[in-house]
Parts: sequence; structure tokens; C-alpha cells
Amino acid sequence: MEPLRTSDPARLAGYRLLGRLGAGGMGVVYLARSAGGTLVALKVIQAEYAEDGDFRERFRREADTARRMTSPWVASLVDADPGADQPWLATAFVPGPSLGEAVAAHGPLPAPSLRVLGARLAEALGELHAAGLVHRDVKPGNVLLALDGPRLIDFGVARDPEDPALTSTGVVVGTPGFLPPEQARGGRDPGAAGDVFSLGCVLAFAATGRPPFGTGTIDALLYRTVHDAPDVEGVPAELAEVVSGCLEKDPELRPTAGSLSEALTASAPASPPDPREALRAVRPEASEDAVPGEEDWLPGPLVRLIAERSAAGLALPSIDDTEVDPASAGTSGGGTASGGATPADGTASQSASRGVGRRRFLLLTAGAAAVTAGGGAAVWAAFSGDGGNDEPTPAATGPVHTLGLHADLSGDQKTVGRAQERGLRLAVDEFNSRADKPFTLAVKTVDDGGDPARSVAAAKKLVADRSVLAVIGPTTDATALAALATYDAASLPLIAVSPGATVLGVMGSRSFLHARVTDTILPFYLDAYLRGTAKSRTVGIVDDRAADTYGWEISSTLANILRKERQPAVPKVVSALRTDFGPTLDALLAGGADSVVFAGYHDRAALLARELTSREFKGARTAAQGVLDDRFLSAAGDAADGWAIVAPVMDATAAPEAKAFTAAYRKRFDADPARYAVETYDVAQLALRTLGGLTAGRRTRQNLTTALRSATYKGISRNLAFDRTTGALVIDGSGVYLWKVDGGRFAYQGVAPYQVST
Repeated sequence: MEPLRTSDPARLAGYRLLGRLGAGGMGVVYLARSAGGTLVALKVIQAEYAEDGDFRERFRREADTARRMTSPWVASLVDADPGADQPWLATAFVPGPSLGEAVAAHGPLPAPSLRVLGARLAEALGELHAAGLVHRDVKPGNVLLALDGPRLIDFGVARDPEDPALTSTGVVVGTPGFLPPEQARGGRDPGAAGDVFSLGCVLAFAATGRPPFGTGTIDALLYRTVHDAPDVEGVPAELAEVVSGCLEKDPELRPTAGSLSEALTASAPASPPDPREALRAVRPEASEDAVPGEEDWLPGPLVRLIAERSAAGLALPSIDDTEVDPASAGTSGGGTASGGATPADGTASQSASRGVGRRRFLLLTAGAAAVTAGGGAAVWAAFSGDGGNDEPTPAATGPVHTLGLHADLSGDQKTVGRAQERGLRLAVDEFNSRADKPFTLAVKTVDDGGDPARSVAAAKKLVADRSVLAVIGPTTDATALAALATYDAASLPLIAVSPGATVLGVMGSRSFLHARVTDTILPFYLDAYLRGTAKSRTVGIVDDRAADTYGWEISSTLANILRKERQPAVPKVVSALRTDFGPTLDALLAGGADSVVFAGYHDRAALLARELTSREFKGARTAAQGVLDDRFLSAAGDAADGWAIVAPVMDATAAPEAKAFTAAYRKRFDADPARYAVETYDVAQLALRTLGGLTAGRRTRQNLTTALRSATYKGISRNLAFDRTTGALVIDGSGVYLWKVDGGRFAYQGVAPYQVST
């Protein structure tokens, strides 16, 4: 979420604008207040699209659909003018998280909550279907959670399935992973049954915390949706049959929205509470009961979260009219790094900075719009000021800003976490030693011990320190997922160096930057090694369920790559309870496998390595970064020799391009750099150079996020550039390396090939 820009008007269509809730797609969404004091999400088509007939038609269709909806479980339309020179529509502002953000922050919903969620959304869809329309984009990001029930939002792609003027055969509309098979094929538009399938996906996600068709590339998601059974393990037994019915591949076998609502309501808890009751959760003096009763439809932490934000909404300050500086109103970031990282807005004019400084913004965090340009998103919280601490320390010569490190410094991955801390400190020390530095940098570390339960508390410590303008970390997938919403709610940029889970990039965070390739990219390097270097004819793939999502992403993506290349493969899933890999290897050998890929972690890879050695298996044995751990060497012993690993981490002691870094590291710490030290150093260099390119008045968390997503930096270990909308790393083939076990140690082989050489 961003404050209003100097080029934004103070008022639009009779509404006073308070801040930007989001921008993307075809418009901007503002938080605004009506003349009567009502808060609304005001969606406006961007000027460059206002003359585009297709965009205007879609906007008109969205407004018309919203007008026809009277269900209480839809974010209601307040007003709209799609025919205006600058078309706009206003919907009721819902100060609650999206379903996706709620699950990421607090985990899966309990069965009673799932029943209410499904029943109310089915009611909303039933009304839409009765009007002859289908939504076509039911997903966690388009469901907001309110005290009295969920709200379905974003009707930008809703339409009559029989409208021939708006049908494009072969075009897939919707969100892969949450759309029905008939839509995934890109054929005829789905009818009402397609929305029911999508709702089944949403319920499975809400019940388990996982999309039922996993994560990964769009092609992989579409293929699984059409051909694979959904993953509904973990859905409460009482709801499993209902959810599975929604996920039938055949549209004719799915329930209608009406019958689904009835099935879920049959034994659902009582109606959700009056919002006033929930407000007493944050104002105990209003009632003898400080916490809402057991009839609440959401778990206590979510009820309190929504109630606090509802109360904060009532206290929004008035905003003075925007003073637009004609010389800077049209200025936007541009440019890229040259010989380092030059932030996109590093040349912002001083007049623009002064314009921002003339008002104190209430900063509203990402996604609390009822309708956003790219689909509804989540929550908001209030902060004032620019997020910096301009009080110099006694040893500082100017303003002091802080880079935070959120890491595992004492748990299972402490070796990685401590290497990350040293990489960050080296970069900061070098910056502070410059005579021309524009400010002094400090480092603040928090340790989550690798425990997701501690990760949120650790994140809150960094969020509370207003001098912290960016955070590097956390160390693991689980701790990153747990903390993501906390950082996003504070608009504090979070740069992940070592986590690889694809789901981190699809949670809708507006302050997250993924500074390494995801786990679904690594199989392309495995494929290049197996078919190119190892000349494998049939690849055996071991998907270790003990590795959960990580194992599944590696194995399923690789299987899809090999299938497309018409390369024979023998996939085998191993139960997390199995410790004997003999039967697994029997199946691989029976299928003719002459190479093996293990999709799992180091401990169980050692079991497979010993089994392969006992069988005198001579083929290639490969894995991704989950096995690049010294504990694999000690557990597997001699059986580890010959294994090849692809991982997004460099050996700085062996790479020629890291020679200067390694020398500086040894001088500073009297030790060789461990894995992920140079990667963190690169990210720290990007952050501090980008921060240094901002003028003093623009060094805020929000501005730094924008600048980081626009910046590029040629690091030692990889090139850093990001998708400006999602924060995903731009894939250019750099940053992934090949390792081999030789003589009981991991021997660095250099850059891993990305494609099979011809």
C-alpha cells in the first residue's frame, strides 16, 4: 500500500482520497471517504486506458454486475460512473484480510469456519448464477473476511457464459490453480459449475493451507487441473465428501451453488456475530465479556484482527487537499543500475519530496480494498511518519537507517542464518567506511530459531523499530511463510535469499522480493544435467512425502518437463513413514531407470544413497538444494560420493568472481564464507545502494519497496532484478550452481547448465 502521490488529486467524483490501496491491471484503487463519512474502495481506470474500448467495456460490465448483486456476502456497490471521462466505481470498504492472507498468517480454518465460509460464498454465487452470470475468478484473493461473514469481490471478468461477443476460444481467463478443468483447457467458457469447482478449490485451500493442485508454473497448474486428482488430504472428514464433489472433473457431477449452500448449512454453527460484539474484543469495557462468544464464525485471533482494524477505520484523520507541484506531478521512477544498483526513483526531484513532506499520511497496508485493479486483497493497519529514525547515534555522522536480518541463528539452519548475518554485516561495514556516505547504516538481527511459531514475534520486533527500512530473510520456507503477512501489513520490504517455496510469490504481498529462483525452476537445471551431462535415457524420480511441498514441487515439475520432452521417466512416491527405500528402488529398476532424482531433504537422501550403493547402482544420482547439507555427507558416508546437486548457492571460496569478497570476508571474520554469505552480501548491496539513491525525504519503507522492485544489480553470485508487480526474481539463467560429492565433501563445479546442449 502506498500513500497518495503528489500527482493524485485530493478529491475525485465527490470522494476525499485517503491513500492508494493498489494499482495494476487497468486502474488504481483508492481508499476514500464519502461526504457522509463512509469509507469506500474507489476504483478508477488509468488515464491511458480510459479511451480503450475493451477496458471500458470490462469496467462497465463489472459495474453492471455489482449493481445486480444484492447478496449480503458480496462487497456492495456504492456508486459508479463507467461513462465518465475517467470511469470509476466505489464499493463498500471491507477492513478485513483476504482469505489468502488470513490462512498465511494464522493457518487453516477449523471445520465450523469452513462451513460458514462455503455456505455464504455459495449463496453469493447462487445469486450471481440466478442472474445468468458466472464469476470466473473465485480464489482466496477475491474473498475478504468480515466480522459477519465473508465477502466475494471483483466481478471484472464475470459475464454471461452465452455471450458470443465476449468469448475467445483458446484463451484461459481466471487464476491457474483455482479454475475448473473446462476453463483450463482454454475451450468453451465454463458455466455455473465452473464457479462451484473454483469454490471447492478455495475451500480445500482454506482447510489445508495448500492449493489443491499445488503451485508452480502456469502450464504445470493447468495440466494438473485437467489430469490429476486434487490434493484434499487434511480437509476435515465431515467436509471431505462435499469438497470432493465440488472438484469433480465432470461439470455435470458437481453440485449447484444452491445445493452446496444447503449441504454446508445443514450442520453449520449459528449465524456470525453482530460486529458490535466483536468490537468488544478490543474494547473490553464495552461489555462484561471481553472476548466474543463461541458462536463466532472465525477463530479468535482473526476476529480480534478485524475488530481492531474496524475500530482504526473510525479514527482515520482528515487529509488536506493535495498540493500538486506541476514540475514533479508527472515524474515517475526510471532507469536501471549501471555498475551496481541505481534505484528507479533515485532521481526524484526535491520538489516532489517537499510535496510529500507537507502532509502526514496514514499508511494503509497492502490490499484492504473491496475491489482492486488485479483482484481484491487483504488487510490494513495504521502507521504515521516516514518510517525512518533520523536521530544520529553518537558514532554516526548523519542520519541512521537500519537493515534488519530475520534469520535462524540458533536452530536447525543456524549455519545458513549465521552466514547470512555475516554477509549482511560485511556489506554494511563497507558502506559505513565510505567517506561520502549519505547516511550511516545499522544492522538489527532477530532469531526465530527456525520455528514458524516464533517467526511472527521476531518479525514484529523489526516492524516496531521504525528505523528498520528493509529486512533480509527469513532463512527457511516455513518461517518466511509465517512472517510474510506481518511484514506486508507494515509495508516493510522483505527480501528472501534462501527460501524457495513458490507459494511465497503468490500470496499477494506488495513488499516481498524473492531474491533466488523458486524450487519449481531448479528441475530445469536437473533436466539439463540428466539429459545433457549424464546422458540418462530413463529418469527415476523419488518424491519423498516427508519433504511435503518442496518434494512435490521438484518431482512434479521435473516429471512434466520430461513428459514434454518425451523422455521416459519412472516416478515413485514414498511415504513419510517409510525408512526402507528398497521397494522404491526395486520399482525404479523395474521401470528401467538409469538415473535417480531424489526430491527431498538430506536426512532421507542418505537412506536412499546407502540403498543405491548396496545395489551397486552406477547411474547418475541427483538432487536439489535440500540435500546440499553437510549432514548428508556424514549420514551417507561413502555412499554420498558421486551425487550431483543443483542449488541456488555459490561456493565463494572456489568461484573466481568472488575472490575479492572472500578476501574481505576472511579479513573481517577470520573464516571462510559459508554457503549463502555471498548471496546475502549481494542482496545487502542492492538494498543499501537503492536506499542511497533515494533523497532524504523519500527514504521510507514504501518508497524503498517500489525502488527495489524497479532496480537491477549485477551481483557476485547472481543478477538481481524483479517483477515490479509480484517481486519475483527475473530468471536469466544466473544464480544456480552445480555441486558434486567427491571424497566426502561437496565440490563446487560452477554455473549449472540451464538447457540441454545440442
